[in-house]
Amino acid sequence: MSPQTPKTPTVKAVVAQMRGEIEAMPEWLRRPVGKASELSQVQKIIKQRQIHTICEEGRCPNRGECYAQKTATFLLMGPTCTRACAFCQVDKGHSPMPLDPEEPQKVAEAVQLLGLRYAVLTSVARDDLPDGGAGWFARTIAQIRILNPHTEVEVLTPDFWGGTGRGGVPVPALPVPAPDGENSGLDELQRQRIRTVVEAKPACYNHNIETVRRLQGPVRRGAKYDRSIDVLRIVKQYDPTIPTKSGLMLGHGETEAEIVEAMIDLRDAKCDRLTLGQYMRPSLEHLPVRKYWTPAEFDRFGSIAREMGFERVRSGPLVRSSYHAGESD
Repeated sequence: MSPQTPKTPTVKAVVAQMRGEIEAMPEWLRRPVGKASELSQVQKIIKQRQIHTICEEGRCPNRGECYAQKTATFLLMGPTCTRACAFCQVDKGHSPMPLDPEEPQKVAEAVQLLGLRYAVLTSVARDDLPDGGAGWFARTIAQIRILNPHTEVEVLTPDFWGGTGRGGVPVPALPVPAPDGENSGLDELQRQRIRTVVEAKPACYNHNIETVRRLQGPVRRGAKYDRSIDVLRIVKQYDPTIPTKSGLMLGHGETEAEIVEAMIDLRDAKCDRLTLGQYMRPSLEHLPVRKYWTPAEFDRFGSIAREMGFERVRSGPLVRSSYHAGESD
């Protein structure tokens, strides 16, 4: 008797499973979407200029609250990422769209129309670009300051590891981290790219490690824990006055000891600010949630982080990288 071929789940079955996961979500992760008028006002400004926000592309649970406060985190260089992180909602692909030469100006205009005093710039990973997009961050910051001289700009960058290697040879994004020693020579290119952004003088330089050391492989394909820690360390080497920030999304199966270890590693790199939030599965194609950490547990981690010396901490189930980014504790 021949083995049966596994049946592909029907659309109805997939919808039922996803609905079951949503219904099983703890009450503290449920929040109102926000007023339609407030949502549409920001969305109209974004769509008219054909620019992107991580609020929409990443389906952030706080976008209703942030839009009500006329804030948004701009997603530079298109909506398609050259990496394939298993937790992220952003589209993936090896052939992202060409850069829009007017994007820096469009983002600056959106900042002006929204009346932002604090803007956040992030991006997809663009390993196809010679500098990984570092120059695009600097150019956009410069344009924002022309139209909005009193607006502070925070950046949330990729690790700038991909792109072009020695001799102009393209280095593709790898589906899994390369063995130690591979891509030799790219470390200096990474430093140069980070320096480009540092010299633009952002109000804060954010780069997320996303999860603990043990889980980097399955969660962040193409990234490395120490490489991300080094991004923060390099920023401080070039300009110790720029605050640095990083964040973790909890719920991938990490232990409390591993979370504390990650915080220690970040402080060792002189990281100043920290965000801790709950991972919520965007679809059945993404990693499942292994644990829902409680608000009380997030409060405890926040207390531990402050005792370690982080000067600004956001720790809660719905916290995301840019949540209340411009506010002091």
